[in-house]
Amino acid sequence: VQLQASGGGLVQAGGSVRLSCAASGRPSDYFYMAWFRQAPEKEREFVAAATTVNSNTWYADSVKGRFTVSRDKLNDILYLQMNSLKPEDTAVYYCAAGPYCAPYRCYAATTRYTAWGQGTLVTVPA
Repeated sequence: VQLQASGGGLVQAGGSVRLSCAASGRPSDYFYMAWFRQAPEKEREFVAAATTVNSNTWYADSVKGRFTVSRDKLNDILYLQMNSLKPEDTAVYYCAAGPYCAPYRCYAATTRYTAWGQGTLVTVPA
């Protein structure tokens, strides 16, 4: 599967932005689709995940209540609605797709994902 992320930009603190990740190929071969982010000088971290088979979603504690992940099954697009943005949300956001895994919270591990988009930058000035 190929993943193409878009929608980033400069957003004022407290503002909102929606990221999109268009999947082509065979996204149904994957179980998890997720968003990760990487801030300068930091490791890539989990943001949110959804599945391709049901409505289950999961979030990092730092974004819970502010971000919403959703999936347009018909068009194979993964969204990340980001509200109440903070300067610490500044990062390159990546979408990813990966197979099913059983261990607790395995969906939050970068190593579980085998397909990655190119990333889109979200900047929230202080």
